[in-house]
Amino acid sequence: MKKTLIGIALVPIVIIIYLFLFGKLFAYTPYILGFTRHESPNTVVYLQNGVDYSNLLKLDTLVFPVEKFHDLEFIKKPKLFIFRDSTTYIHHSISKARFCAFPNGRLFISPWAMQEATDGDISLEIYLRHELSHVLILQHKGFLSALKYPKWLLEGIAVYSSNQMGTSFYPSKIETYNDIKQGNFISPFDFKTKKEKQISLNVKYRMTFMYSEFACIVDYLISKYGKESFLTYMNKLIEENNHENVFKQVYGQDFDKFILEFKNHAIEYEDINTQNNNWL
Repeated sequence: MKKTLIGIALVPIVIIIYLFLFGKLFAYTPYILGFTRHESPNTVVYLQNGVDYSNLLKLDTLVFPVEKFHDLEFIKKPKLFIFRDSTTYIHHSISKARFCAFPNGRLFISPWAMQEATDGDISLEIYLRHELSHVLILQHKGFLSALKYPKWLLEGIAVYSSNQMGTSFYPSKIETYNDIKQGNFISPFDFKTKKEKQISLNVKYRMTFMYSEFACIVDYLISKYGKESFLTYMNKLIEENNHENVFKQVYGQDFDKFILEFKNHAIEYEDINTQNNNWL
């Protein structure tokens, strides 16, 4: 009887150990099995056994432009994990997306992302700068409150700072504005909520349109009010969680009023190049 009770008590412990070593908690395990560690001046890259990748120094150069745009430094070197096969990646990651960033500085890279980069479908550099933006902000925000950083803003900063609009599956600024003119728009704080699923968007790629929309909002804030004010806004949200108060402190107006202003700007916006082409 005693042995049976001990056995039952050990089951959850064994499950937790498994999850840390081989499952969904792998991002937080102190024991990394099945990977080879490569440390560079700015990054640590873990290659799953069987992965053939030699351009590690190129990955290391991506840290500086990310830190420069955000005017922040990584608290610890970001740790990049490159996976060998899709099954292992899905078992270890909490997301089936190409990349998955964690607040502790770890970044998972799927094998299909590496293949898409090799095939020229995506730019690995741009996508990694996007993800490193997440890692940088989440590191400073801290593990316990990372989920409280506005999700739309996290994506908007990442897309804008990595110059991702107009590449791969992401619509350009002009294309995004044209989509907004056609009635496509999602309120930023509806993103990743039940309301988002109820919003109809007549666009080519739903997710990348939303990301580009948020990047356009970041672009508008920076172009109208300056980057210094934007960085103040970004950093205040790292320190505190009340977005409405922070936005009003920095920009002197309610966020909802600003979003209406942005929508009107997008609808009224006319591309100078388009005007010139029409005139010619």
